[in-house]
Amino acid sequence: MKLRTILWLGAIASIGTIHPAYANAQQEAVQSEDMKLRALFAADDEATLKRNPLNALFRGDLRYADQLGDFISDEYFAKEKAAAEENLIALNAIDRSKLGSVEAIAYDVFKRTQMNAIKGLSDEILDLTVVRPVNHFTGLHTFYPTFSSGKGIAPFKTKTDYDNNLKRHKRFIELIDASIVRFREGMDSGVLETELTIKNVIEQLNTQLAQSVETSPYYGPVTNFPETISETDKTRLTKEYSAIISEGIYPAYERLRNFLRDEYLPVARKGVGLSYMKGGDILYEYLIEQTTTLPLKADDIHNIGLSEVARITANMEEIKKEVGFEGTLKEFFNHIRTDDQFKPKSREGLTQRYYDVGKLVDAKISEQFKVLPKSGLEIKPYEPFREKFSAGGSYQPGTPDGSRAGTFYFNAYDLPSRTTPGITTLYLHEGAPGHHFQISLAQENEALPAFMRFGGNTAYVEGWALYAETLGYDMQLLDDPYQRFGQLDDEMLRAMRLVVDTGLHSKKWTREQAIQYMLDNSSMGETPATSEVERYIAIPSQALAYKIGALTIQRLKKEAQDTLGDKFDVREFHDQVLGTGALPLSVLESKIRNWVTTQQ
Repeated sequence: MKLRTILWLGAIASIGTIHPAYANAQQEAVQSEDMKLRALFAADDEATLKRNPLNALFRGDLRYADQLGDFISDEYFAKEKAAAEENLIALNAIDRSKLGSVEAIAYDVFKRTQMNAIKGLSDEILDLTVVRPVNHFTGLHTFYPTFSSGKGIAPFKTKTDYDNNLKRHKRFIELIDASIVRFREGMDSGVLETELTIKNVIEQLNTQLAQSVETSPYYGPVTNFPETISETDKTRLTKEYSAIISEGIYPAYERLRNFLRDEYLPVARKGVGLSYMKGGDILYEYLIEQTTTLPLKADDIHNIGLSEVARITANMEEIKKEVGFEGTLKEFFNHIRTDDQFKPKSREGLTQRYYDVGKLVDAKISEQFKVLPKSGLEIKPYEPFREKFSAGGSYQPGTPDGSRAGTFYFNAYDLPSRTTPGITTLYLHEGAPGHHFQISLAQENEALPAFMRFGGNTAYVEGWALYAETLGYDMQLLDDPYQRFGQLDDEMLRAMRLVVDTGLHSKKWTREQAIQYMLDNSSMGETPATSEVERYIAIPSQALAYKIGALTIQRLKKEAQDTLGDKFDVREFHDQVLGTGALPLSVLESKIRNWVTTQQ
């Protein structure tokens, strides 16, 4: 109980007891406002799922499983904006001062979410975004093959599941053609994607088109029918799947590929950063605030990055001395890149290394956390058709009920360019206790409204995962100096991102300049460094979130430790950080500081 509450109750007691009717009226007022707020959340969530059926499918909700959704038309964006405006009107009718503590946090997050949605759906921002519907990192052509392969999110347990997938395929084809229309609008307005990203998309499409129908991921479901499907249906579905791939999906890919190659590529912009794009400065400023949830400027972030790079460099020098390496730090980086002892021997061997790290984490994790996810965690490499342009690792959430486990993907493309010192850290980030804990615990917390269980922001989500890497020290997983170097190297990556992303999009850095900066300041090989830089080019500002979010959580932890001393309990701290979903950083700060006050 807060001190001011104790004092208030004491003052009341000094002049007489609280009348039961008054106390009941207060409680009813709180319940009334809480109920109105939760009714608003529930209504918005249901309406959102209808407009965005993939969101439902990701949760395991199959009511709209025959639909893929819109998310590209003017009508769709108008409905999304109208919904956000109506939500704010309803929210303003609720008295925040009469809400419970969790509901008050939910109120603040929901209000911020709706305001951000309206800003992102303004004509000024839409004119700079919807006309660039696809690049090599974001776009249906990168997500949909795995989704529909029988090894992704979409279920294939019944005949209805298989038929629903066929219906989604038809909509997918329509969306591919709608993307061409949007690209043409950008050609007319002068808002263009980069030559680099479009070349990568063309290569991605060529890779998929080079696969035969039978080896395509889209054909995967009919190679693994469940026993419940009859032979008659198996024959029909196999024929229909083959036909829609060869006569629908592949021709749509060809139309997109040919348009991008023959019409769009010749006019695509040469400069890779948003600073070279019409309206790019406006868009980047907007994206920075959306990504970090803080009113930061590009120059400030750039300088934070330079400072962090210098600090981490000094720590790397210490490890170089510890292992007895004679030479400069750059030579040590090259040693890590090239020495055979740091090279994975095979995809299978690399997979086993991640399995081993997972077991070590499982044995220690309860020292840091009170609540563990119910959902399991699978470990697997990216599929070959998408590994070349994928990040070093990623996480795919499971379902809230645990029926589908979360998945940690790691990249086994071009093994000679990969190194092993970062294995422990990558698992801590993408798996446990990083993304798997944060996302699973939020999903499994039914006390939270749906937008907090399933929504979030990049600064919190990626900030938590980067912070989770540092817990390897507390769990004695980084005693080996090379694995410790791997942690620093991965932290260096996130610090360099602050420098490189802002360099590309606000300081007109070139792709080559950005790649060289990363090679000069870390042990990254040229292939992963190139992939990273091209990712920042494709999705500006996203890479800023990691370090900004982690620095915020680390600062809040130190403040709590300094204030509470022996009363500080790291398990309680982590419970507070994770207990209400992915909060905007300013909201998280308020929550943690209030918690520290109550602990005092």
